[in-house]
Amino acid sequence: MAMTKKRDVEGEPEARKLRREFLGDDALDRLMAATDERGVSLTGEGGFLPEMIKAVLERGMSVELSDHLGYEKGDRAGHGSGNSRNGTTPKTVATEVGDVALDQPRDRNSTFASALVPRGPSARGLEDMIISLYAGGMTIRDIQHHLAATLGTELSHETISKVTEAVADEVLAWQHRPLEAFYPVLYMDALVVKVRDGAHVTNRSAHLAVGVDMDGIKHVLGIWVQASEGAKFWAGVCAGWPPGSRTS
Repeated sequence: MAMTKKRDVEGEPEARKLRREFLGDDALDRLMAATDERGVSLTGEGGFLPEMIKAVLERGMSVELSDHLGYEKGDRAGHGSGNSRNGTTPKTVATEVGDVALDQPRDRNSTFASALVPRGPSARGLEDMIISLYAGGMTIRDIQHHLAATLGTELSHETISKVTEAVADEVLAWQHRPLEAFYPVLYMDALVVKVRDGAHVTNRSAHLAVGVDMDGIKHVLGIWVQASEGAKFWAGVCAGWPPGSRTS
């Protein structure tokens, strides 16, 4: 029995061995007792595990930045080096235990790229992108291929469906919301997106209209996905807006 127990311990994954080395069972028991006493959940918003992930990732990114710059924070060796730390940028990453809000460090020359937390849209930003594309008329399959082609982000059909289903009523209300009577400034442009059509991937134009109201606040007036961009299409959009809505 003793030999079998030894083999089991030796066969443990390295990550588990590391956890046992720095965070033993006694420490875990104290942690569980403390979370119960203080009413702190393990997962989800305000949970302990997201805070632990935040601390580990932020510390890891700090070490990465020091390696990138070639000197530690506060080291005088960095004076005159041509690059230095330049604060942080907020970023939210989605994890199995809940969203984690990070302060991602950056350098003055914008050459630092973390391997721990690669650049890309945040969890909230990715969700907003999905909602915008869905509201513009793209199918779930179109959105899936567009994200993979433009961002290298692989999302399952089920994941995208959950996002779109959760906001279906909001999207419908947004599509039929009343516009202001007057927008002094109007921006109209198109973004080329890749859409799979059967066995082929084609380019389509996602038309975006943004109006600036009298208070200087920008509003997305509409998103339309068409085969190509053209003045004729925009003329039809302007003519089709509700009566009484005007732009300068």
